[in-house]
Amino acid sequence: MRLPDRLARARRRSQHPGRGLPAEVPLRPAPLWREALGRQLRGEREFRGERIADVAGRAGLSPQYLSELERGKKDPSSEMLEALAGALDLSVIDLTRRAGAHLGAVPPQRQATGPVLLAA
Repeated sequence: MRLPDRLARARRRSQHPGRGLPAEVPLRPAPLWREALGRQLRGEREFRGERIADVAGRAGLSPQYLSELERGKKDPSSEMLEALAGALDLSVIDLTRRAGAHLGAVPPQRQATGPVLLAA
């Protein structure tokens, strides 16, 4: 069954729960790497009690860009990752390992297993 067909079927079931059809549990897609990294960056910064402007200044990037990274809207380059890790007194290895822990936080039975369609 194609993904659009599955989504339409799930919507119909959720709109008519009294029809005797089993309720389908909505599946969450696995978190994206940029979202996991953003959560980790924000967590590290907040743990240190610092403002976005402080960390961004040390890393040599704008506070707006760091905010987009923390919200998972942007993918940083390897150079940006190095600068951010240094600004947080971490190695890139430590930062990426900690961010990788967020990727395994969604139980496998709650993850979508089919193809993921991203808007262009």
